[in-house]
Amino acid sequence: MNIQSFTPLHRRAFLRGSGGCLALPWLEAMLPRVGAATVPPERTPRMGMFYFGTGMNMRQFYPDGLGIAAKLSRILTPLEKHRGHFTVLSGTELTHGGGHNGAYPFATSIARGEKQSISPDQIVAERFGSRTRFPSLQLSVKRGTGFGSQALATISWNRQGIPLAAENDPQVLFNRLFRPTDKQLRGKQADEFRRRGSVLDAVLSDAQSLQSKLGQADRQQLDQYFQSVREVEKTLRTEIEWSDRPKQTPNLKGYGDYEQAVTPEGNGKFIYDTYAKLMYDLIALAFQTDSTRVISYVVRTELAGGVYPEFGVSKGYHELTHHGNDPKNLEQLASVDTIYMRHWAYFLDRLASIRDGDETLLDQTLLGFSSGMGIGHSKDTLPTMISGGSGLGVRHQTHLKLPDHTPLASVWQTMVDRMGVPVESDFQDSTGVIGELIT
Repeated sequence: MNIQSFTPLHRRAFLRGSGGCLALPWLEAMLPRVGAATVPPERTPRMGMFYFGTGMNMRQFYPDGLGIAAKLSRILTPLEKHRGHFTVLSGTELTHGGGHNGAYPFATSIARGEKQSISPDQIVAERFGSRTRFPSLQLSVKRGTGFGSQALATISWNRQGIPLAAENDPQVLFNRLFRPTDKQLRGKQADEFRRRGSVLDAVLSDAQSLQSKLGQADRQQLDQYFQSVREVEKTLRTEIEWSDRPKQTPNLKGYGDYEQAVTPEGNGKFIYDTYAKLMYDLIALAFQTDSTRVISYVVRTELAGGVYPEFGVSKGYHELTHHGNDPKNLEQLASVDTIYMRHWAYFLDRLASIRDGDETLLDQTLLGFSSGMGIGHSKDTLPTMISGGSGLGVRHQTHLKLPDHTPLASVWQTMVDRMGVPVESDFQDSTGVIGELIT
């Protein structure tokens, strides 16, 4: 073969056949070549934001000591094999956090009851969303938004401050991401999308004619309605654009059974361990197939968190957080938090096992998690961690002590910055990018 005339395979190449298509794994043949030298492929950054409602047992969360060699706490022990790929950040604070309303300011720094603004994941989605079938995905243990309640089911907000609904059913998510549709059905879907779009146009025309007859308060309410309609239109346009493109079919060897998935709100025997792995695997698959580059996930809502008999834990998570300094309650709380970190380690394992160019998917994916509170419902002792993203210029050090009362927004600003998306200097209440995390 003449190397100089070699044409590389496209990184999204797939095999076609009757009835479907199969996504190719990463191959060296996908690397462009100049002479005998291999040119590194363009990086594809991904980002995930994760919310653990009702905090954690912070008495057993932070590592002992600082820096890369810090000794992991009991809760973090499952992450030992990933040392060098995560950093625990102590000193973070949510100004309007604490209590059970922390999911509202979690991503925006804006308190419940005030008009919200765009969340960091959606800032990044605006940059990369046109390149993928789904500009972003919102996952949760609870379907919808939960807006108005303390058990908010989403942490994603669009530019108009409207919450974006989340999905909690692994089977629904899998079908949306990967289930192929035949040509006839795709045509019907496209017609339906366009029909719905024309209905929206008519609704907008009728609604706009009312503006001159309304008072200021009603005009503001109507404007919010317009923004909601525009959001629907934007989603419809994306669906139309992608309706004729085949979905990728991932290799599911070693993955769970999405046909038999049971949701937290559904019927059947629900086992959280199975559910958690299905959801984390879905995120890995969505990133691997470039179906989206931005994901948010409410792993646990406020006032919730199930009972885990399969792990010998008899009380619900919220009940355990009201521990009253009872050693047994604190012990079980730490046990449950360790379970969640086992699942996080499972997620990192999965991402680290998937090649992405000459690195791994974990290297190209930046993940951040925290909560709206710490132990005792505090707002300034948060379980905050950044994982992955070494290929995006993140320098991990196991445990980094930030100045007390560092806004959680500084973590989000750092992540957005590493995604290559410029942000304004007055990003939320951030004090700026966390320089110690940047190579």
